[in-house]
Amino acid sequence: MTRVRIVGAGRAGTSFAAAFTAVGFDVEPLLQRGDDLTRAAEGVDVVLIATPDAAIGVVAAAIDPQPNTVMLHLSGAQTLASLAKHPRRGSIHPLLPLPNAEIGAERLLGGATFAVAGDPVARELAEALGGRVVDVADDDRATYHAAACVAANHVVGLLGQVERLARGIGLDLECFLGLTRAALADVSTLGPQRALTGPAVRGDWATLERHLLAIPEEERPAYDAGVSLALQLATGLPGLGSTVVVEPASAVVAVDAAS
Repeated sequence: MTRVRIVGAGRAGTSFAAAFTAVGFDVEPLLQRGDDLTRAAEGVDVVLIATPDAAIGVVAAAIDPQPNTVMLHLSGAQTLASLAKHPRRGSIHPLLPLPNAEIGAERLLGGATFAVAGDPVARELAEALGGRVVDVADDDRATYHAAACVAANHVVGLLGQVERLARGIGLDLECFLGLTRAALADVSTLGPQRALTGPAVRGDWATLERHLLAIPEEERPAYDAGVSLALQLATGLPGLGSTVVVEPASAVVAVDAAS
């Protein structure tokens, strides 16, 4: 039986604790801020650091290394350098949000993708949870985590804009979520380029102009950034940028695009 000690009792730590328990691991009581970490690696197979990124190095340095204990962190962006004190080290990062222990454990056990690096035990843990495993090298961690943030945080930010625009005309976000779900399903089935629809891909600049004239001025930069991304995807040209310039008096819209 694998014996695990988790440092950090937040959403990630409690989610992993519940998931590991569900697959039969022996999970020690979680350690929290203020606990003595010196002997955290004694008597366990794995120590999982489930703290904010800025604390990983401090936590790892406070733990006395053990020759056979694997030290892992959960960060998507951090390299293994923060665990350099420990002879066996690695990382395991789930590509999904963990809002609380119950939902988090369910998602961790639901076939999630895990990015792993370092000691092979990281892969073994991900596979024990029933996950899909991908290897991400230290040099690629920042790009990997940027993609993860776009996939989750930026999508949520965009839906925040949808909610604000909808509220302005007396509608709620739920009215538009069916559209979002269908678009995501199309991306999964067809890929982003073939799933793309809308005025940008059709070259319907008059509609884009009406959009910009209608929405609040403070919402226009984000909308214009979305048009740029849609144009880049539609043309298949990396680095394509677009700026939609509206001139209300003459009702003219100009699109400047450069590769």
